[in-house]
Amino acid sequence: MNRIDNDLRSVQEARILVENAREAQKVLGAFSQEKIDKIVGHMAEEVYKHARELAVMSHEETGFGKWQDKFVKNVFASDFLYKKIKDMKVVGIIDEDEENKTIDIGVPVGVIIGLPPSTNPVSTTIYKALLAVKSGNAIVFSPHPKAQKTITKVLDILIRAAEENGLPSGAIGYLRTLTWDGTVALMNHKDTSLILITGVPKMVRAAYTSGKPTIYGGPGNGPAFIERSADIKKAVEDIITSRTFDNGIVSASEQSIVAEDCIADEVRQELRKNGAYFMSEQESEQLGKFFFRPDNSLNPEIVGRSAIELARKSGICVPEDTKILISEQKYVSSTHPYSREKLCPVLAFYVEKDWMNACEKCVELLINEGRGHTLVIHSKNENVIREFALKKPVSRVLVNTPATLGGIGATTNLFPALTLGCGAAGGGYTSDNVSPMNLINIRKVGYGVRQIEDITNGIQVGEVAEVIGTRCSVNQRSVGSTHDLKELLQDLMKQLNWYGDY
Repeated sequence: MNRIDNDLRSVQEARILVENAREAQKVLGAFSQEKIDKIVGHMAEEVYKHARELAVMSHEETGFGKWQDKFVKNVFASDFLYKKIKDMKVVGIIDEDEENKTIDIGVPVGVIIGLPPSTNPVSTTIYKALLAVKSGNAIVFSPHPKAQKTITKVLDILIRAAEENGLPSGAIGYLRTLTWDGTVALMNHKDTSLILITGVPKMVRAAYTSGKPTIYGGPGNGPAFIERSADIKKAVEDIITSRTFDNGIVSASEQSIVAEDCIADEVRQELRKNGAYFMSEQESEQLGKFFFRPDNSLNPEIVGRSAIELARKSGICVPEDTKILISEQKYVSSTHPYSREKLCPVLAFYVEKDWMNACEKCVELLINEGRGHTLVIHSKNENVIREFALKKPVSRVLVNTPATLGGIGATTNLFPALTLGCGAAGGGYTSDNVSPMNLINIRKVGYGVRQIEDITNGIQVGEVAEVIGTRCSVNQRSVGSTHDLKELLQDLMKQLNWYGDY
């Protein structure tokens, strides 16, 4: 089959998938929360059984990261996340305020298009599927081409478990004939309600062009600031743990360290003690050439590779116990490889004279790439922590925790999520750790609790109209300018006891 035929087949398949999902969602949308929860429970339970097998499979297919850490993420998505959402009220009456006479009703958005990444293909697919069904939505996936086999296996497990327990056929689906045109057709379909993208930057422009609401978990370029009051030993251990987890492919992971000058030597010593190798200027340049391709996109050959592999690839001789490669830097630039997100265990290292200068450096890094994502601070000084939290262009400020695990809600009480919103700062739809609540509309019900006279101090609506009509009639000839009209309105407002800046 030639390429054109394949594209046409993919587009036709996309149309059928969305239409089937639309019809299935009409049935699913009428289910009670209790009925939905039973389905979600069976989905989570079944895929949890395959967590290890799928971790190994995804590593073998993509070559990214470490299967052991992928196994942890798969358990996180199928077990930890499920326990968090299982008792949530998402559809139907989700809140009732008897005192104020209001009711909130959760209404599914409809059909969601899910694009999971090749870096976290299993955990992100589980996460999106559980969230979609929990919130009464249908979801159609476009698997990532580099992880198509793995994502397909995950979805087959989830679909079988869900449909055996009452999920309408077609409520979860995926594109089998995978092409760019087919994926775009999914997003552009008139019955698509929402697009959920994680770590597939090439599809973001197409998603926004579709005009559909889009939740995008964008690139992170999060710095880790170590302030002078920090527990330096713990801070370094947290950073090493985080940056080496799955070989650094989680977007929330630290990309650089910013240390105060007065503790910089102690931080360097602790880093070396924990398996960090500080590269020379020449070695940094050698490695930096591998990070990005001529078109400025990230080189997949470095993604999820260990520090040892990266060193060998670039001709750098490092000790066999090396966990992290570090390059000392002074400046931030959009063209500098160490100023950008790198999905591997490499860190830039900056030294600033005090926390205020460090604050500026962190902002530079975030604005360069990573606006709206994540920042981590290691400090015992609550005033400094608050200053960072108030003034940084991020959606998550993590305190004294590994960024990778804290950002996704494993070592913090943030919502457990594998799509981390970047908010308006990052060009996104939400700044949340995306939860089922981001996949519904909320219908507001309000009972009448007062009369209009309670607002107008006893003046009846008809009297208001009469006064306005009289005043306008009397002043019809005298209103000849904007200034005259403003005076008339101010006079009228005084008569009605209404005040404002007009």
